[in-house]
Amino acid sequence: MDKTKILVVEDQTIVALNIRNRLKNLGYAVPSAVGSGKEAIREAELTNVDIVLMDIMLKGDMDGIEAARIIKSRFGIPIIYLTACTDFETLERAKLTDPEGYISKPFKEEDLCKNIETALLKSRSKKKKSESF
Repeated sequence: MDKTKILVVEDQTIVALNIRNRLKNLGYAVPSAVGSGKEAIREAELTNVDIVLMDIMLKGDMDGIEAARIIKSRFGIPIIYLTACTDFETLERAKLTDPEGYISKPFKEEDLCKNIETALLKSRSKKKKSESF
């Protein structure tokens, strides 16, 4: 079976590299890491990833919540927020995108892995249900 492909959306290069390395150590493939919402949308379309790890605060005029909304609506790719933004208002905005997870930074690899596997299971289950109709 192919490795799960994860798009990392993080505007801080060092943090993105750390996340990428940790994901690879967990056995996932990371075809791309980008730092803006527009790049995230483009990469989601081009790389056929299984899941997106999305920071909320990004470079450019589009935040991660808006990018997540577009990615989910256009491509149906599951989104997990991996962010330092934990205030109530931001959480409420993020919930409107129906994310599969919301992980606060700093994070533990165990939490990351559990959220990814749960999100993939839910996504596959949704696909099977829609294919059966």
